[in-house]
Amino acid sequence: MDSSQFVTPGFGLVFWTAITFIFLLLILKKFAWKPILGAVSEREESIKSALAQAEEAKKEMQNLQADNERILKEARVERDGMLKEAREIKDSIITEAKEQAKVEADKMVKAAQATIESEKKAAVADIKNQVANLSVEIAEKVIKEQLSDKSKQLKLVDDLLGDIKLN
Repeated sequence: MDSSQFVTPGFGLVFWTAITFIFLLLILKKFAWKPILGAVSEREESIKSALAQAEEAKKEMQNLQADNERILKEARVERDGMLKEAREIKDSIITEAKEQAKVEADKMVKAAQATIESEKKAAVADIKNQVANLSVEIAEKVIKEQLSDKSKQLKLVDDLLGDIKLN
């Protein structure tokens, strides 16, 4: 075995390796770096754009959420107002119905009282008529009985004349 085969690389090999490396860098710079850097730049821009869109979407979601909260709050206020108005209308209708029922009841009571009063007057008048008729019938019977006898007739005339003189 020859000892020259295992010799460490010399200046020539390092030189040519460096030249090859520089040449490779120049080729890469001319042909590959621009597309790679362009792709990286595009990717960076698309990521920035996506982040900006995400931030914008986040802000829009917050705005929508705030709008939803505001709309819900307005709806609750409107609902409460409508319920209050409905309660007031209900109370008003009930009060009005009670008042109207009271007026109608008063009218019915007055009409019943008037009917009772008129029927009472008619009954009293009828009783008076019946009493008068009975009184006349009794008087007729008494007078017939007293006038049937001549001595009783004379005594009745004398009594009546005595009463007239006293008055």
